[in-house]
Amino acid sequence: MSDCQSRTIWWDDGLWLIDETLLPEELLALEIKSIHQLVQAIKSLQVRGAPALGAAGAYGIALAAHLSRAAGAPEMMAELETAAEMIRSARPTAVNLSWGVDRVMRAAACGESREEIREKALAEAEEIAAEDIRVNRLLGKFGARLLRDGDNVLTHCNAGRLACVGWGTALGVVRSAVAEGKKIHVYACETRPLHQGSRLTAWELSQDGIPVTLICDSMSGSLMRMGRIDKVIVGADRITKDAVFNKIGTYSHAVLARHHGIPFYVAAPLSTFDPGHEEADITVEERDPEEICMLNGKRLAPQGIEAYNPAFDATPLELVSGIITEKGVFRPPLMPLL
Repeated sequence: MSDCQSRTIWWDDGLWLIDETLLPEELLALEIKSIHQLVQAIKSLQVRGAPALGAAGAYGIALAAHLSRAAGAPEMMAELETAAEMIRSARPTAVNLSWGVDRVMRAAACGESREEIREKALAEAEEIAAEDIRVNRLLGKFGARLLRDGDNVLTHCNAGRLACVGWGTALGVVRSAVAEGKKIHVYACETRPLHQGSRLTAWELSQDGIPVTLICDSMSGSLMRMGRIDKVIVGADRITKDAVFNKIGTYSHAVLARHHGIPFYVAAPLSTFDPGHEEADITVEERDPEEICMLNGKRLAPQGIEAYNPAFDATPLELVSGIITEKGVFRPPLMPLL
């Protein structure tokens, strides 16, 4: 479990991940022992963030192969397909989850025996995990060029190393700029209702010694009007041909940034792009309304009140100043060729 300090998800004679629901109070490595447990971990946000979900999906297929007691290779592949369907459906808006599952399934299908299937599945999952860190560091290098010494950066939700295997996307850009010697200050939106900004982003940045100020989600416009925000950088869970899907509240920040003439950037690997679909095609995950009505077991709203709790919103590409990827920065409508 030595990877606990540097990676969010890893393989050590089994699948391990950081339980993000316990942060910032406790840093715990959780062993995943079944596909059902993995699906629940994804749904409950013990593991979250587009790139981390890609790795989770990949390792999930490797875990299914590791656990399989199928009589032969065809029977094992049938078991893996069942596991793949379970994992894909855990969070439908996150395209990286299906991407990771499908990539390992293709590798496993090249195996001619049960042992070959296991080996190929695990090797591909490990490559996806290692690739994620390489990609994020490249992405960070390109994104750092957009930041000036002394910039104040607004971010929403958590697009740091906890949302990836390591380094991070939006926060990876900040880390890369700091590594170059630039002084960067981050305003982290708390990100209601599950507080990924206050629990995760603020924790990550404080661990790294990067100055961070926690704010309410509704405060960003006021700070922009006062001239205290220089750039906005967020992550993404899916990028279609016309919109960026990210944590609910992202669209509001984009509209406010456009009004105040502030650059609004999205940091995401190419695996998050879904050019074959547009906004109208995508199912947006709706979570339990009680997440809005409760906080740490205490009721915040009247019993029986109606609540609406979508996990994501869509930001039209015309509001995006640039998309930071491992291949460089693309300014819509210019998009990378996949």
